[in-house]
Amino acid sequence: MKIQILGSGCPKCKKLGEIADQAASELGLDYELVKVTDINQITSFGVMMTPALAVDGEVKLSGKVPSLKEAKELLQ
Repeated sequence: MKIQILGSGCPKCKKLGEIADQAASELGLDYELVKVTDINQITSFGVMMTPALAVDGEVKLSGKVPSLKEAKELLQ
């Protein structure tokens, strides 16, 4: 599974990365966490608000930081 954090590297983007990493670890997933900071790559996903979370190239969340529980639901 490829988990992508789309954002400029702002505090909210970093928090989303931490939560996604923790959620995937707690779920026991085999995953790779990738941070996408290039604005052209981010917009190619159709994302207009960051931070955003994509799983295997599919945007699951945009414009907010989820709770750990929400993140786990998005990753399953």
